[in-house]
Amino acid sequence: MKLRLTRLSRPRGRRAAAAVAAALVLAGAGTWTAASVADGHPSVHREDRVLSVPEEPGSGREVRLDTSFFTAGGPGRRPAVLLAHGFGGSKTDQREQAEELARSGYAVLTWSARGFGRSGGRIGLNDPGREVADVSRLLDWLARRPDVRLDAAGDPRVGIAGPSYGGAVALLAAGRDRRVDAIVPAVTYWNLSDALFPNDVFKKLWAGTFFTSGSRKPRGGASACGRFAADLCAMYQRVAVAGRPDDAARELLEQRSPSAVAGRIKVPTLLVQGRADSLFPLDHADAAARAIARNGAPVSVDWIAGGHDTGTTAEDDRIAGRTRAWFDRYLKGEEDTATGPAFRVSRTGGLDTTDGTTRLLPATAAAYPGLRSGLRDVPLKGRRQTVANPAGAAPPAVSAVPGLGALGKLADLGAGVALDFPGQYARFDSAPLTEGVRVTGAPSVRVTVASDADEAVLFAKVYDVGPDGRQQLPGRLVTPVRVTGAREGRTVEVRLPAVDHTFAPGHRVRLVLAATDLGYASPVRPATYTVALAGGALSVPTAPGVRTGAAGLPWWTWGLPAGGLVVAAALLLTGRRRTAVPPPDPALADVPLQITGLSKRYAGSPDRYAVRDVSFRVERGQVLGLLGPNGAGKTTTLRMLMGLIRPDEGEIRVFGHAVRPGAPVLSRVGAFVEGAGFLPHLSGRANLELYWRATGRPAGDAHLEEALEIAGLGSALERAVRTYSQGMRQRLAIAQAMLGLPDLLILDEPANGLDPPQIREMREVMIRYAAGGRTVIVSSHLLSEVEQSCTHLVVMDRGRLVDAGPVERITGSGDTLLIGVEGLVTDVMAEKVAGLPGVASAVRAEGGLVVRLDGARVPELLAELVRLEVPVTGVGPHRRLEDAFLTLIGGTA
Repeated sequence: MKLRLTRLSRPRGRRAAAAVAAALVLAGAGTWTAASVADGHPSVHREDRVLSVPEEPGSGREVRLDTSFFTAGGPGRRPAVLLAHGFGGSKTDQREQAEELARSGYAVLTWSARGFGRSGGRIGLNDPGREVADVSRLLDWLARRPDVRLDAAGDPRVGIAGPSYGGAVALLAAGRDRRVDAIVPAVTYWNLSDALFPNDVFKKLWAGTFFTSGSRKPRGGASACGRFAADLCAMYQRVAVAGRPDDAARELLEQRSPSAVAGRIKVPTLLVQGRADSLFPLDHADAAARAIARNGAPVSVDWIAGGHDTGTTAEDDRIAGRTRAWFDRYLKGEEDTATGPAFRVSRTGGLDTTDGTTRLLPATAAAYPGLRSGLRDVPLKGRRQTVANPAGAAPPAVSAVPGLGALGKLADLGAGVALDFPGQYARFDSAPLTEGVRVTGAPSVRVTVASDADEAVLFAKVYDVGPDGRQQLPGRLVTPVRVTGAREGRTVEVRLPAVDHTFAPGHRVRLVLAATDLGYASPVRPATYTVALAGGALSVPTAPGVRTGAAGLPWWTWGLPAGGLVVAAALLLTGRRRTAVPPPDPALADVPLQITGLSKRYAGSPDRYAVRDVSFRVERGQVLGLLGPNGAGKTTTLRMLMGLIRPDEGEIRVFGHAVRPGAPVLSRVGAFVEGAGFLPHLSGRANLELYWRATGRPAGDAHLEEALEIAGLGSALERAVRTYSQGMRQRLAIAQAMLGLPDLLILDEPANGLDPPQIREMREVMIRYAAGGRTVIVSSHLLSEVEQSCTHLVVMDRGRLVDAGPVERITGSGDTLLIGVEGLVTDVMAEKVAGLPGVASAVRAEGGLVVRLDGARVPELLAELVRLEVPVTGVGPHRRLEDAFLTLIGGTA
């Protein structure tokens, strides 16, 4: 299910009477087309038809709907699925999913809604008498098909799925046509009035984007309303001029909202909602889930990492699979089909450096927790503060920016645009947190607001403030609040946006109430507000029943004792073969290290792992940093790499040879792990010569002088080791590891006990060594040194691989931005950007520009880039390694 930039829909209207169904006539002969043939799957046949439906109930005029019907396999009846598209899209957006569902045994019908694609008519925002009635007429058409399963005459077995605009029509159709058997609405709204006029404040930027996108003139004539129905166009123009909604506008949108049929939606419903969605935030799915559950229908809720603010989601394939499973259970009647947990949320686990996407970790619960589960108080401090609403409500604060969807993808990683202007906001901070707080749901706070005008409009948001003062706005979401009767002062409870976000230990929670926001209409007259805490604490939901996913116990732990005996017998029978050394892999002959599926259990604890399912590869010339907190499994991995301990599962290959204790290929590996022992009365040189003689290898193979030159010990080699400083001992240990100039050098915490000059020398040693075409693996807690010396990183946490890839793809300077640019980036473009005020430099990079700021702020830079007509596709910081590391490790907590 592709999540396009989509928008509205509304509720009203019932399925047409049987007599009206007769008005559904074939306007075209229709075309059967053989679609793609997947390997091992039947071909998909597509029938394109144009169907005519009444323009409105009782009307003699008709509207043409462009449809496509998909089937696969042989004859016979099968359940049907209607796939609705998002606002601004058409039936073609759903073709890929339609073909997949057809191959899975469904008859699938897609259509372009009125005013979109090749369909006629005007956009009614899912008017019950128009768009919703169209769905009922499509069901009539399906009921007459010989290849669609029927529950009764005229009643097809059918489900409906779709994103945003299409998701709303699925809910509306389920509430107005009893023939609908299951639905999967995604990133959609429950009450359109609440979505566009939250707390009686006009969401002008989203509304403007939406109505402008539908303003193209329809075929056959000009209209100031474009493709919109006249009543909708008049409503928008009226509200946009006034800057606030009126009763008629609210009523119009509420009538076309699923909330209008809340008591009549009684079918199994899978609600998919985006965590990064300032258009239709999570509280819409919450309201839908509670209403449908009250009707007694099965409901599951899935919070995905995407939404309208990202334009798309990395979870399309997963949601498509879960949609198919939902329909398998409730349309095909496959009782054994798992439909997933009652509640799931995709949590951020850092960056995948292979493709720059965000890693996602599932968190689930056996029951939907709602938005106010597991409440706890976070005390806030701050005096009563004065806030100015400037004339014209400008300049406005910035949170979400519709139309720059690529920016939304950075919100979970601490990036994105968020800006408040001094004097225009009040802030209240918590003390640094002594323990992490996972907020899952909608926080709330009581505040007292007074104004020198009759009312006040404020925008409430909660920032995550790091120890360095950097603040992140989770989801880039705000809650508008209109306080009437504010001259005398009023105490109100503010429900903040629902989020799923972890505030790490040492971070502070910051409540901000701003007088303006770019996305909303604020009063244009200047005013002064005073804001004070009324309760002294922010009430946050923690949803204790929601657990971040961890791999389950191995399957065999659930087996019967007899099964255990079978496994044991198999191990005994194959033991000799398992201990044999596998043959070398010629394809890896030039690869210093490849680790595949490496696992090691703690002794005596078969279910606890020191290292679990770790895989990565290291190439020549790389300096690889192995990072992770204490207990991450770094040292265990290095010990297995050197053949000191055996892995329980997986394989380690060095230059294509499998590593076993005493394996000849280990002669190409030099290592310094957990310290080195020297005879204190001997000189450094004598210690190294004695060590090399103990290996039994020829003296000429030691390359002693070359190793010593790289280590840079100079004349100190001739002194007794007992006179060495800690730094000199460390360098001598590295020289010992370098004897024989091994192709793969492994260093565990080489900078321990070194002062800054010695650390710098150690850094230069590693870089010089790798410069000769060899490879260095270094495990260290000194992130700043790793950032300066390493070319690549492997990050581990609790035995698992969290991330791996080049340093520059994981991190960068906090003052340096990566500006994604569509198309070719020219030197002229880079020079223009470099010449902007507050920009220190701009350099061409893959996919865009790397811009170093010198005083400019991100919103100002964006405005200048737009003025220069630079086609920006995304903006994100090159973060410091510390920031990236904490994000990655925090994401697995």
